[in-house]
Amino acid sequence: MNENEKKTERMKELNKLLAKASDAYYNTGVEIMSDHEYDALYDELAALEKETGIILSGSRTQKVGFDPVSSLKKVRHTSKMLSLEKTKSISALKEWLGTSTGFLSWKLDGLTIVLTYDNGNLTQAVTRGNGEIGEDITQNARHIIGIPTSVSCKEHLVVRGESLMKYSDFERINSELEDGAKYKNPRNLCVGTVRNLDPKITAERNINFFAFNLVEGSECNSFAERIDILKALGFQCVYGVKTDGAELETHVQEFEQDIVKNEFPSDGLVLMFDDVKYGKSLGETSHAPRNGIAFKWQDETADTKLLEVKWSPSRTGLINPVAVFEPVELEGTTVSRASVHNLSIVKQLKLGIGDTLSVYKANMIIPQIAGNKTESDTLEIPTICPICGSKTEIRSSADEVETLVCPNPQCAAKHIGKFEHFVQRDAMNIVGLSTSTIETLIEEGILHSFKDFYHLEVYHEKIAGLKGFGERSFQKMQEAVEASRHTELSRVLFSLGISNIGRAASRLICAVYPDAEQFEDLTTEDLTAIDGIGDVLAQDFVNYFSDEINLCEFHELLAELDIEKAEEIDEDSKITGKTFVITGAVHVWKNRSELKSFIESNGGKVASAVSSKTDYLINNDSTSNSSKNKKAKELDIPILTEEEFQNLCL
Repeated sequence: MNENEKKTERMKELNKLLAKASDAYYNTGVEIMSDHEYDALYDELAALEKETGIILSGSRTQKVGFDPVSSLKKVRHTSKMLSLEKTKSISALKEWLGTSTGFLSWKLDGLTIVLTYDNGNLTQAVTRGNGEIGEDITQNARHIIGIPTSVSCKEHLVVRGESLMKYSDFERINSELEDGAKYKNPRNLCVGTVRNLDPKITAERNINFFAFNLVEGSECNSFAERIDILKALGFQCVYGVKTDGAELETHVQEFEQDIVKNEFPSDGLVLMFDDVKYGKSLGETSHAPRNGIAFKWQDETADTKLLEVKWSPSRTGLINPVAVFEPVELEGTTVSRASVHNLSIVKQLKLGIGDTLSVYKANMIIPQIAGNKTESDTLEIPTICPICGSKTEIRSSADEVETLVCPNPQCAAKHIGKFEHFVQRDAMNIVGLSTSTIETLIEEGILHSFKDFYHLEVYHEKIAGLKGFGERSFQKMQEAVEASRHTELSRVLFSLGISNIGRAASRLICAVYPDAEQFEDLTTEDLTAIDGIGDVLAQDFVNYFSDEINLCEFHELLAELDIEKAEEIDEDSKITGKTFVITGAVHVWKNRSELKSFIESNGGKVASAVSSKTDYLINNDSTSNSSKNKKAKELDIPILTEEEFQNLCL
């Protein structure tokens, strides 16, 4: 094989790697390589094409994104959506702009959407897809913040913009998802949400849209002024400034300083010619328009020494590798660890303890490993789970991505959710035990079952010495644990996390059966005889206490607790059997949870939504136009203030 044939084979290999990465990135929200790795492979391919003069069929340098694979309706774009050329050099940026005026704005890192308006109404919203064919997500778009469903302009409008998610919303939503359903970054979660077939999911997740181009519908020749037109029409628009070559570098530096304050993900800047007609007159190459250019931040890299790889089991069974290295300063902060994501990447990097790693911050935020300079390839892959000691397994996905897995269904790491539930306020109320703290206690082999919360003193020195903890943190944790020992049986029952057995059901059961030793002998018939306990709840209860492992853990927990007499429900109360819905702010009761507890302890029920089964809606603002108020009025359900509710109870 001659040199040219070798280069052609390498180009085929690069195209295959890039295609697989793009498919995952655009269509599934799973990243199988970092941006840094992708850019390096792409640049290598482009260089080989230039050197050989050969561009293979379907080359990734000639294609944007990847063909949609979801069941959403496919739509062909009226004009191709091509990627901008990229540079990391400010001098190249200046040279590109020349003597012209430009519009410099954030390059937002989300999912590009094209909106079409006719006669003032949103008629279609389509994802970028592969640049030629996208997916119709019109129903979801109506629930995205920043997209008006109607505008004052009656002309045919075509607007391009980016849908994305705030870092804060990403952390909140991701924390609520099961571990196997979690997303790696805000962009992936945004893509998964916008392409979800249920518009309700989109509405709940606070997806934002920022318009960055008015493509059709205006004769205005200034790109910046077109952004102002979109703002006037009610669109949320990307932040940008007009600039010339002399001011360009100053503006770039100002954007760079604002990265830490930016609540939305971005991966650089975009510079467009402000003269729209001039930009269009320049035309386009086969894969990029000439009216704009993207500026990507020059990654600040640092070399460091790999100290260890921590293998962190998760609730799905995946054992995730995290590289721990000697601390280095990057982008103004100290970095000492980075996720390696999966076993395939561990093998690609050929890791070994003591290796010299080159690390950087992706988008100046997320620590990543750019490469391994020594590639000793001596890292031992764990054969046993660091949490439970079970033999590990290596599994391969359809994409040939290898992961390390703990197959033991009883591994404590798989029960993070149950421990989170156990410590919450309405359960055992162990204040200050966050998810991250629980995960740390599990990883350090301290927490295996409920009873372990009450023996943390055995690990006093170890916990106090952990990063982010300390003696004061341990003492506060210990005080919270001790305070939870004295509790009521209904809280204990609720804390077990039995499917469908909520706080109200726990109170009902404990009011009739106030002795914990009775639980394991109860039958479905015993439970369904209690008003408010149905067949499903009864069966879930019996199933739980029929399991020997559950029963053993329950008995061990009881030995740690001082349980007071269960709350008695007032069966003679005037609200017994009545169903209430609570909405809005309260002022008589401390909070809505306290009001809910009062209702349930007096024989009432509290529902989350107004329906034909609702007897009363409690809302201090009966004149509001809230959805619950409207529904109550439609169904002729009385709306009570707290004072009126108090009178009802007298």
